[in-house]
Amino acid sequence: MLGWLRTDSGRARALLWMFIVVASIATVWLGRQGYAVYKLTRGVGDTWFHTADGRPWFRLDEQRHDVPMAAISPHLQHAFVAVEDHRFFRHPGLDPIALARAASRNLREPGTVEGGSTITQQLARTLFLSNRKSYLRKAREAVLSVLIEAQLTKEQILELYLNRLYLSAGIYGVEAMSRRVFGKPARDLSIAESALIAGLARAPAALSPWSNLDGAIARSHVVLARMRDAGFITVAEEQEARRARLRVRAYRSDGDARHGYAKAHLRQRFRDAFGGDHPPDWRVETTFVAALQDAAEGAVERGLSRFGAPELQAALVAMDPHTGDVLALVGGRDYRRSAFNRASRSRRQPGSAFKPFVFAVALERGLSPVSVLDGLDRIPPQGPDEWTPRNVSDDTPDALTLRAALLASDNRAATRLQQRVGARRVLNLASRAGLDDLPDVPSLSLGTGLVTPLAITAAFSMFPNGGMAVRPRDILRVIDADGAPALQQSVEAERVLSPEVAFQMVSMLGDVVDRGTGTAARRLGVRFPVGGKTGTTDDFKDAWFVGFSPSIVVGVWVGFDQPATIGRDAYGSRYALPIWADFMQRAARVRPAGTFERPARLHDETLCAISYRRPVDGCPLYTEYFKEGDQIPDRLCAVHRGTIRQRVARTVQGWIAEAGRRVRAIFR
Repeated sequence: MLGWLRTDSGRARALLWMFIVVASIATVWLGRQGYAVYKLTRGVGDTWFHTADGRPWFRLDEQRHDVPMAAISPHLQHAFVAVEDHRFFRHPGLDPIALARAASRNLREPGTVEGGSTITQQLARTLFLSNRKSYLRKAREAVLSVLIEAQLTKEQILELYLNRLYLSAGIYGVEAMSRRVFGKPARDLSIAESALIAGLARAPAALSPWSNLDGAIARSHVVLARMRDAGFITVAEEQEARRARLRVRAYRSDGDARHGYAKAHLRQRFRDAFGGDHPPDWRVETTFVAALQDAAEGAVERGLSRFGAPELQAALVAMDPHTGDVLALVGGRDYRRSAFNRASRSRRQPGSAFKPFVFAVALERGLSPVSVLDGLDRIPPQGPDEWTPRNVSDDTPDALTLRAALLASDNRAATRLQQRVGARRVLNLASRAGLDDLPDVPSLSLGTGLVTPLAITAAFSMFPNGGMAVRPRDILRVIDADGAPALQQSVEAERVLSPEVAFQMVSMLGDVVDRGTGTAARRLGVRFPVGGKTGTTDDFKDAWFVGFSPSIVVGVWVGFDQPATIGRDAYGSRYALPIWADFMQRAARVRPAGTFERPARLHDETLCAISYRRPVDGCPLYTEYFKEGDQIPDRLCAVHRGTIRQRVARTVQGWIAEAGRRVRAIFR
């Protein structure tokens, strides 16, 4: 019996200690949250984005304009109260009626987490919590709401709410939204205009007046009905407001054009993670390098200024090939004229810039850079439309090595290679590298699918980084006001090519720059080790260059928003490559290029740079790299004359090869 009592006593002590620990944690949390709420009486802090070196860069809502309640139209105040929380002035932060209704629905529909949020709860969530639904978050939200109501007046709460609310298109607060939508301050809004802005709070993205004006107006009619029911307007005023013709101004960015696309991209990524909430005093650590962002914007501006086409656009993405960190991003020529981010949102055909993925599959399947593709002058029509590849010029040889074919960007060779390795394998590699939803068509190898500049730049990282597919990463971590991580993003990498194949591709793409369609890069001053590929689509509608050094991978696209011919002979080498070369030279001052690391298991051979066979006297030489299992050329070059002994040896090799061909023909 005493043992049992002692056991009960031990349990009681354990429960007491557990209660003390829980109570202590709760007390500390309540104290910290209470102080955070108290600070609201002195103003609200801001969420800051920082560059990769830790320096403050920009605020989450640079365009917000906080105004006092006296500067906000009573119609607008009434509209928000009517549609979002019509018992706002009568409850203590939590609405028992709304909570009961939400609880009833949660019981009827398991898995639903509805909290009957009041304006105070919405403010608590916006300032202190995330938008993710859970019972724990709703409990914290409720406690914070009571704390807010205890320390602030209703007018102060509503003022904070109206100034911090997210209302679409990166705009926070009713003053900024009023000026952007109607070109007037919030104090001058009519009933109809107030109803439209108040209606946006329900779904800022879906009801944006610039993308869905009809939906925004339909929602405003719901707001007007709620205002009438709440006694804020009469039936006559409601009918008049419904008939009002609202003049919405065209969308334009009022933000600083410098780094505009990068900032907008990061703000959207933050909203993707945390919804429309705007917590104060948070810190967002990004991967962007300010000096590289400046260099990217300058390169785009200088590159486009060479052509007399003010509507011509360009996009540039720079990444660390080893981590996927986005170092710089430019989505167009002028952020103030057009905020559409072509770097991350515009899907265009990459043309020949896609060919390296086909060649990489071939190397992975056992071919070498000097394996020969033959029958190039007699490729039969492909597919139901009887499509046949053709080159810019019709003088395609019957046979080419893989290296020569990529160097010349030969369309027939790329098509033959796709037939040889199979489109499915190409699509698989592309998908694992981040290029999804590409079509399974005979012209796949020529880049007839759709990609974004961001996606294809990330996909090219597999070549200089040794065969790893990396996912773009732009935010490293988000630290909340308590110093705890609210979001952390680690490097996402997956091996998709062997290191040996990746280096063979680096060598071949380096040849494209040294001797092929990318030679303009050398003429423009790029002297350090690089590789890359041009891309040009049908009728010169898109111009590309995607390339890399050992330390950075960069993709550039040039074209019109509505696909149209850029100009005569608008090849990637003329339009995109100069922008790339300009940026790469400036980027090398920030991130020195270094050298490509050659895998130890590769075997190198000196070959003739013209015939891709063993050299004779007079051959221009280059170093070829062979992986285990590759067939190394044993025949001598037949293009250059060589010594007498070499010519005799070459003749004997020819006889032996011909005899072997005839024997094989007999047995076939």
